[in-house]
This record gives sequence, structure tokens and C-alpha cells, in this order.
Amino acid sequence: MRAILSPRTLLALLPFAAGLWWFGAGPGAGLLPHWLLGAAIGALLLAASFSFAAAFRRLIAEGRGAGARAVLLALGAGLLLFLPALAAGELFGQPVRGLYFPVGAALILGAFLFGVGMQLGAGCASGTLFAAGTGATRPWLTLLGFVAGATLMAWALPLTEGWAALPPVRLPERFGWAGTLAGGLLLVGLLWLGLLALERRRHGAVEPLLGSRAGRWLVAGALGLAVLDFATLWLLGRPWAITSALPLWGSRLLDATGWGDPAFWPYWEEPTRAELLFRPLDQDRTGVMNLGVIAGAAVAAGLAGRFLRGGAWPGLRRALAGLLGGGLLGIGAVLSNGCNIGAFLGGVFSGSLHGWLWLPAALAGNAVGLLLRPAFGLEGGLTLASRGMQLGDEAAQPAR
Repeated sequence: MRAILSPRTLLALLPFAAGLWWFGAGPGAGLLPHWLLGAAIGALLLAASFSFAAAFRRLIAEGRGAGARAVLLALGAGLLLFLPALAAGELFGQPVRGLYFPVGAALILGAFLFGVGMQLGAGCASGTLFAAGTGATRPWLTLLGFVAGATLMAWALPLTEGWAALPPVRLPERFGWAGTLAGGLLLVGLLWLGLLALERRRHGAVEPLLGSRAGRWLVAGALGLAVLDFATLWLLGRPWAITSALPLWGSRLLDATGWGDPAFWPYWEEPTRAELLFRPLDQDRTGVMNLGVIAGAAVAAGLAGRFLRGGAWPGLRRALAGLLGGGLLGIGAVLSNGCNIGAFLGGVFSGSLHGWLWLPAALAGNAVGLLLRPAFGLEGGLTLASRGMQLGDEAAQPAR
């Protein structure tokens, strides 16, 4: 009881409680379900230590595939949930649609830069948000860089005009919904077998997902993420996306301070985005869910005794890595129309080719990011792979 009622725990509960009032009966009334769903996602990811960045780091640097197999579990579960609903066009009476984006140079470059940023910033988009909920400094620096990078790329987007690209490729139009589901599950299975073979060749044995408490939490996090993303499909009418709110936050700040006039940027003149720039921020559903992720993770961290335990200042080199990594995350997310959640998971769940192609480009970026980590004093780089990491150790502390 003392731990539950400790000052740190009570402080961790405050943002969530404030959101309950603000979106339940206050000025933001009407978006309480979005706040609660975001909080549930944040609490789940924090409790499960479900980190794409840590999973890819262990896979590339050590040849350990437990985290990557957990990602594949999320993919398989999401395919089984999403594709039948998208084929029907509705979910419990709510019209639903997938996420389909062009396949081209911007997607590949954006995913690659995002991958580099994942390793320097020690997190992806969702990882940065739930790590910020622990109260540690470094994820907030990564988030600051993320907003700045996304805003910069929104301003500079005209530079990408004329880049080679194919129109969005909707796999169900070519193979049918059943064929897309079967093909997706087959690919997930082949990747699973490939990970097992890679790990056996390098280590002689496979690290079982269910063989440790951390592994079981990874499984719970993967399956829970797919289910909560499916709940987002019902609530928003589309898969979960994170990054569209970040250039919005930066652009609104520039407008409020008079440092820029984003209303005239081509990025915000696009019809699907124009309304966002003039809507109250507490009515932006994506932004509300993002803040809910942070608040929900804070609650989980407080109850686990992990709130405000990450240190006040990460040191200059790690702070620079967070800012630079965040900047690359933001630039990459705008270029590739999303992050590991919106572009990768959302694309795959929707039956869009761009989701599958996002992954290899991001993995290549992660490898480059691992080569750069030692220069910033970060553990787990490719040159330090022989030191190894226990399952989930940096995933459990993504803000280090």
C-alpha cells in the first residue's frame, strides 16, 4: 500500500486523471474513448517492455530473434483481425478503411532514416511515447527532436516532388482478401522459420519466447498491441497512426510564435490535412491518443515503482543522440507516410505493399544506427555485440 500511495506514484497518476476530466467533462469532452484507448496502449507497452528498437537491435547485433518473433506475432494476429473487417468495409457498424501509400524513393529513404533514428533515439514512435511516460529525460529529448524533424520535413516536402514512385499497391485488388491473408500469414511463417534458423546457426539454440517472464510479457504485448490496434480501427475507422500529430504540434507552435506560416505550406494544403491545422489540438484524435499513451505508461510506471527512476540527465553525447535520433525519426516518418506503427503495421494490416517494403529499409537503417551508437556512448552497438544483452533488458528501459 505504501508503494501505491507513494508521492512518485501519485504524481504518475496525475496526467491520466487530468485527461479523464479534460476529455470526459472538460473542454475536450467527446474524445474520452480516444484518451482511454491511448492510455491502455501505453500501459500495455510499458508493462510488456515491447520495443521495436530493442527487438531489431538484438536481431542485428546479436542474432537473437525473440523480440523480432514477437513482432511477427503482432503481424499475424493483426492480419487475422484486420483483413476480414476491411473486406466487409465495416466493423460493428463503423465504416473502416485501410492505409495505402505510394511505393517509391520517399518510402525507402524515409524508412531507412527512421531506422537510423530508432537506434540513436533508443525507440520508435510508440517506444518514444511510452518511454516518455516513465519521466526519464532522454525520451523527451527524442520526442522533441521527433516533432522538430517532422515539422522540418513537412516544410521541405516540396523538395520530394518528382521522386520516383508507384501508386499505392492494394494487394487485395490483385489477390483477393483471402489470398492476401493467406499470403501474409505464409510470409510471417517463413520469416519466423528464418529467424529460428539464424539464431540456431549463430548460437546453437533458440531463445524461447515463453521460456522466461520477459518473453511471456513480449508475447502478451504483441497480441495486446494487435487487439488494441483493432480497437483503434473501430474507434477511428482506420488503423492506429502516430506521427501525423507531430508535424501538427510543431507547425502550431511556429504559427503561435510567429516564426512561420505553415498554413501556406503545400503539406498542409493537402485536403486530408488542411482541417487539422485549424482544429483545436484537443480535438485531434491522433494527438489525444498520443498523449494518452504517455499518460497510460506513466500510470504503469508509477504502479511498478519505475516512475522518475531514469535519471535526470543522460549526459551530453546521449542527449545529442536523442535529439538527432528524434530528428531522423520525424524526417523519416513524414517521408514514408508513417512510422513502424502507421506505415509498417498499418500498411501490412491493410494489405498494402508499402507496409511490407517499409520493413527491410528500416532494418537497414537500424544496422547503420547500431554502427553509430558507440560514437554517442550508447551500449548495444554492433562493435559491442559480444557483450550481449539479456532478453528485454533495454526494452524494459528504452530511455537509457
